[in-house]
Amino acid sequence: MALSTPERFPLAFLPTPLQHADRLGARLGVEQLFIKRDDLTGFSLGGNKVRKLEFLIADALSQDADTILVMGGPKSNLCQATADAARVAGLACELVLYGDRPTPVPVNLALAEANGAVARFTGEAERSSVDVYAKQRAAALESDGHRVYVIPRGGATAVGAVGYHRAAAEIVAQLSEQGLETASLFICVGSGGTLGGVASGMAALGACWPLIGASVSRECDEARSQVLAIAGGCARLLGTEEPTQKLSLAMVDARGPGYGEAWSEASTAADLARRNEGLILDPVYTAKAFAALVHMIDGGLEGPVVFWHTGGTTTAIDAAPRRDFQ
Repeated sequence: MALSTPERFPLAFLPTPLQHADRLGARLGVEQLFIKRDDLTGFSLGGNKVRKLEFLIADALSQDADTILVMGGPKSNLCQATADAARVAGLACELVLYGDRPTPVPVNLALAEANGAVARFTGEAERSSVDVYAKQRAAALESDGHRVYVIPRGGATAVGAVGYHRAAAEIVAQLSEQGLETASLFICVGSGGTLGGVASGMAALGACWPLIGASVSRECDEARSQVLAIAGGCARLLGTEEPTQKLSLAMVDARGPGYGEAWSEASTAADLARRNEGLILDPVYTAKAFAALVHMIDGGLEGPVVFWHTGGTTTAIDAAPRRDFQ
């Protein structure tokens, strides 16, 4: 079935590289280990958020919006990338962030504000507090005559997932160039938009490849339901084949002690990736997902396997240990 897509606002440099991680694979005992380098999407250090923003920004412009209202946390990769994308598109940008203003200011928040975004805090630690606050803020902006486009946490909508629907064909083509007709795709799951888009795209292509989600935010059953809901919405938006029960979708728990909390296994996995391949993994998402992949490989998962690197470079910088040299 031919893939169709709505309008796109070009931001990313695509396709991103597919790296054969032979040194890391040898260290882990799996010969065909690949890294899909979506940390290198090429816009604003935005990682996987850039593919989503291409369609979210295009959708906002099609609705004649003048302001983007995006939700997240103080260290949000999405909020930082959205601030830059809104700026180049000629749109104002407001960030609705849970909690209070942190000290010191995280890199992502500093970059967003430096490019003109206005940050507003809910004062509540609960991540879901942004949902209610954003509705109130959007209503206030609209009452002042603004046309507001709201982007939820993670950009996890059917429109946002279109970027990863398209990425499915990209990874299939790249692996075909390697002489491979299938592989296990291992993808970090926060709000579910990345894996949801890939699942939608693979269904449209008729490719029943093993998809493995590493949930860093929710219990596995909830994360799987979220992924399938986004995948179905994306497929309906595009008029393509919807994912069915035949979809090979597994979910593993990669939360460690909890969302955003330090995990020694993730730190070990991040060190392993950096020392063998020079990969920078962040402690909230990619390091935890890679720790889960290492565990599965130790448990017998065989290649070919693709670890989809979703970015988080600025968060990794924030978390890097500092040493004072006298």
